[in-house]
Amino acid sequence: MTTATATGTRLLELDEVGKSYGNVHALRGVNISVSPGEVTCVLGDNGAGKSTLIKIVAGLHQHTEGVVRMDGEEIRFNSPREAQAKGIATVYQDLALAPLMSVWRNFFLGNEMKKGFGLDIDAMKRISGEELQKMGIVIPDLDRPVGALSGGQRQCIAIARAIYFGARVVILDEPTAALGVKQSGVVLKYVTKMRDSGLGVIFITHNPHHAYMVGNHFVILKLGRLVLDAHRDEITLDQLTAEMAGGQELAELSHELRASEADGTADAAAADAVEAEVDHSLFQRGHGATSVEEHKE
Repeated sequence: MTTATATGTRLLELDEVGKSYGNVHALRGVNISVSPGEVTCVLGDNGAGKSTLIKIVAGLHQHTEGVVRMDGEEIRFNSPREAQAKGIATVYQDLALAPLMSVWRNFFLGNEMKKGFGLDIDAMKRISGEELQKMGIVIPDLDRPVGALSGGQRQCIAIARAIYFGARVVILDEPTAALGVKQSGVVLKYVTKMRDSGLGVIFITHNPHHAYMVGNHFVILKLGRLVLDAHRDEITLDQLTAEMAGGQELAELSHELRASEADGTADAAAADAVEAEVDHSLFQRGHGATSVEEHKE
């Protein structure tokens, strides 16, 4: 059921998209495009609007401004089911997996295969094992609870499930946030496999290093607005890191801190001079008082 799309066309486009909750603008004027065989990385700090963006594309929330297009046609999702039917799958940070259920049950969770009046367990085990092997992971015991697997393996199950059920655009919500270095590397390999298979990937992350390793296109959100939109050949890792860290604001803060340190040094020198002058004055007074007492005697 894996779907591959020919390169050269945009799968998903967001044109001046915004989302308002009353007078609060969570997202304004965002332009993002997702092409087959490319990874679009969306970076931003907490409160930047990344979660709102995910919810709009995944069909959880409807945008209040702008236009969303899929395959060139304007669309508006009323539910996550409609987004999934169009080929948009979201792998959330919590993965939507049941930790006490087996691997194969999680793979077909909500999409179970039926046989007669029951479940076709043999077919589900076979398919889940084959699809996981395509992602480069072998789990000998598919009856094993998902909670007993590593973080990278759980990510693999969620990603393989999304691809099997017809995903053309896969949204990954902070897939490496809670993982160590080794497991993060495993997940990044899965991202490149999705890209190489012709899928469009939206990679949400805080980590510019992870983004630059797999990304083709980089977008940075800040307070609901797009502040950077660049392709890989237009930006370096150092520039991406600097923009993610605050760019001009970070430079201004550094300047203020240096100025503060300089002022502090000047103030300390002035204080030392005053203290020395006071000590000298007290010494002079003390010396003068002793002379008077000696004179009275």
